[in-house]
Amino acid sequence: MVFGCAARELGPYGEKLAAKFLKRLGYRILKQNYHCLAGEIDIIAADGDTLVFVEVKTRSDDTASHPEDAVGLLKRRQVVRVAKFFLARMQAQHIPARFDILAIVVPPGRRARPLITHFKDAFQPCRR
Repeated sequence: MVFGCAARELGPYGEKLAAKFLKRLGYRILKQNYHCLAGEIDIIAADGDTLVFVEVKTRSDDTASHPEDAVGLLKRRQVVRVAKFFLARMQAQHIPARFDILAIVVPPGRRARPLITHFKDAFQPCRR
């Protein structure tokens, strides 16, 4: 358990940390846990005039792999599909957008501070 969180609570805890982190950077959180027919995205935020689609990955340690490594090609494609759906629904295709990843490691113990790594503009939509 991390900070009294069971493993199934680690993801939501990381998403809360991510939202606070982004707010401190001046981002405006528009949606959290956005679900649509195309899938789900953890956070949709505004960074100035840019819409940012944020995938959050949280781990209790990074010895086996880094959290950001869990955002593979299939996940990236799903995030892009959700972004396209959101942009079309909001009639905002003309607004600049990017894809960020927030990798969070929450070490065990109450005194250990979470480590948050922000990968800004982490990937681009695949072009076919």
